[in-house]
Amino acid sequence: MAKVAFIGLGVMGYPMAGHLLKKGGHDVTVFNRTKAKAEQWVKEYGGTLADTPRQAAAGKDFVFACVGNDDDLREVTIGDDGAFKDMKKGSIFIDNTTASAAVARELWEQANSSGFGFLDAPVSGGQAGAVNGQLTVMVGGAEGDFAKAKPVIEAYAKMVGLMGDPGAGQLTKMINQICIAGLVQGLAEGLHFGKKAGLDIEKVVEVISKGAAGSWQMENRHKTMNAGKYDFGFAVDWMRKDLGICLEEADRNGAKLPVTALVDQFYKDVQAMGGKRWDTSSLMARLERE
Repeated sequence: MAKVAFIGLGVMGYPMAGHLLKKGGHDVTVFNRTKAKAEQWVKEYGGTLADTPRQAAAGKDFVFACVGNDDDLREVTIGDDGAFKDMKKGSIFIDNTTASAAVARELWEQANSSGFGFLDAPVSGGQAGAVNGQLTVMVGGAEGDFAKAKPVIEAYAKMVGLMGDPGAGQLTKMINQICIAGLVQGLAEGLHFGKKAGLDIEKVVEVISKGAAGSWQMENRHKTMNAGKYDFGFAVDWMRKDLGICLEEADRNGAKLPVTALVDQFYKDVQAMGGKRWDTSSLMARLERE
């Protein structure tokens, strides 16, 4: 059993912190900006409530965070009441936020100079993966820190991999989102085409899903897309944030992402249609609008 803190109890962090306590058996302290959410978590799982990230991190072996973006991450780490103010020597900060590689490297340097570890460890698998403890975790950082943290991270994960130096976890998550963007647009176009052609979509998917066109998106989203229901996963607002990070990194490293840039603009159209909180499969709605 380790002493653990979890900062950020959103749709992902809430169940992830729960797995650390229930499945991992760890002593868990939580912090959330909206205190009522943290109080709800403690009532449901047990554990301890902290009033600030700094208080949550004090004396802990591992400190996790899952917040919104780079600015949120800086606030809970190096802000006035940030966790970095009271991290003990030899402890490890594990950041599950999808953020930039630049902020991951920045925080790793600060942590390293202060005598504790930092791992950028964004996750994939969506809300369902978090609830079921079946997330994929892409990690950047030092091998020694990874070896210590991996058994703890596994409480909410089905796959945990060290991808390279600080920032490599975030870069891998960017690739994940780049691939998803193209897949979902292709699936939306295929289903839209099939409906316009008068085909039975269920029969079509039953056949093509067994071949090269098959994907997680096809298996898990084709029914809801065909029904025009978009309340089953990762929100469009979050996807646009992630694709923005991808496109900014591509500007820095010289990568060409023409399809990603195009799909990002398609998601902008979905937002304008009122679909900010629809899931990412709502690219179908854009094609089917009158």
